[in-house]
Amino acid sequence: MRALQTALSCFAAAFLLGAVAFFVFGQPALAAEPAPRRVVSMNVCTDQLAMLIAGKDQLHSVSVLASDPRTSAMAVEAKAFPANHALAEEIFLMEPDLVLAGTFSARATIGLVRRLGFRVETFAPARSFSDIRDNIVRIGELLHRRRRAAELVAEMDDGLARLRAGPHSGRTIALYEPNSYTAGGGTLASEIFRAAGLINVAEELGVTGSTRLPLEQLIMARPNLIGRSSSDYGAPALAQENLVHPAFRALAKREMIDLPVAKMICGAPFTLDAAFLLQDAAGRRNQP
Repeated sequence: MRALQTALSCFAAAFLLGAVAFFVFGQPALAAEPAPRRVVSMNVCTDQLAMLIAGKDQLHSVSVLASDPRTSAMAVEAKAFPANHALAEEIFLMEPDLVLAGTFSARATIGLVRRLGFRVETFAPARSFSDIRDNIVRIGELLHRRRRAAELVAEMDDGLARLRAGPHSGRTIALYEPNSYTAGGGTLASEIFRAAGLINVAEELGVTGSTRLPLEQLIMARPNLIGRSSSDYGAPALAQENLVHPAFRALAKREMIDLPVAKMICGAPFTLDAAFLLQDAAGRRNQP
């Protein structure tokens, strides 16, 4: 009888402790969730953040775009991982315990992978350095690599501080790409220009997002600098007609800068390299 009373007392004490933990902390006292050991990324931006943050052997696969130097700043590093094409059957066979994707990744794939019981975490494209910071911290939390994430955030904050301390020329710049595409307000490119101490002509013209800017408007705005990617189509293309127009060539003759677009597509600490390049270029052009 005494043994039964002792057992009941222990049970009541354990129940009471669990109840206290629930009401004090808002959840039962459970064992910490283990770190994922087989991570698959199916988006070029989560690919690169995962490569920067993941521990040894934690990241299993990245998207095929991660090894393309036109879209990835870590194309060389990506070759060390098996590539996926963001197909549900591929991901299923890889048996991941965590899948990283972008909000614009293949919706059908994400939905099917979730229905198959896999955990999928999606990330919106970074449009500011604040977004980059948030994405780094979040992936650090998901991968249980908080210290590494904190190191990357500190590295980026240090770079931003150096940019703020550097020369702010106040010169104007326009990103101008094939098919007359530019980047206006609310884009990562515009944030990079601002960090470099430059004024984005497209944003001044009221452009938001990535869209077309008529050549006539660009010429009338007369930006001090014109940024372009160094992408080579390998053959004449209608998309590049705006870049061979005589008026554009006359405007761009002394003002063209080849941008490291692969470092501007996705937000990461390496994105600052583009801002430093622009700040240096603007400073040189300000010299007599």
